Amino acid sequence: MSDEDPETAAEEVVLKIVVCGDGSSGKTCLCQRFVKDSFERTYHQTLGLDFFSKRISLPGDVQVLMQVWDIGGQSIAGEMIDKYIYGSHAALIVYDVTNMSSFDNTQDWLNVIRRVTKSQEKPPQIVIVGNKVDEERLRKVSVDAHCAFAKQHDLKAFYVSAKTGDSVAMMFRTSRISSSTAAAS
Repeated sequence: MSDEDPETAAEEVVLKIVVCGDGSSGKTCLCQRFVKDSFERTYHQTLGLDFFSKRISLPGDVQVLMQVWDIGGQSIAGEMIDKYIYGSHAALIVYDVTNMSSFDNTQDWLNVIRRVTKSQEKPPQIVIVGNKVDEERLRKVSVDAHCAFAKQHDLKAFYVSAKTGDSVAMMFRTSRISSSTAAAS
């Protein structure tokens, strides 16, 4: 039996965050950086889906269990994609700033997310994420293109580096993670 008074025990909110985008864009590395604060240099293709989770605390003694669903890049045409995305509170569309094709395909991912979640009472916050900013000298996607896409589709936008950890925690924490949103979920 617990010594905690149920009236004073911290409330825990569960949030589902889906991470999607083309293969090799760094989705799994972003998840690992956020959850384990680690980076693996060797590429391992995610087949189907992988799960990560992390607990964070928000102001007002709100405890959040972030369930991060890492969707394999080849899954966009798969039979299970609707089940992976539906019910999400946030969807991160990740592309590689050194790969123009991965940026071009963000529109396809956005279309799938919006189609799947259109019947949700509260649609997910969708975020466009330019990863691998540590490779600036190899950049193919301009800052202007990134910002224009975000503005055109009314998305939050981030630049991150899974390798260095730059802005990764902030991106996850601000992707629909506020006290009011968490409490309302």
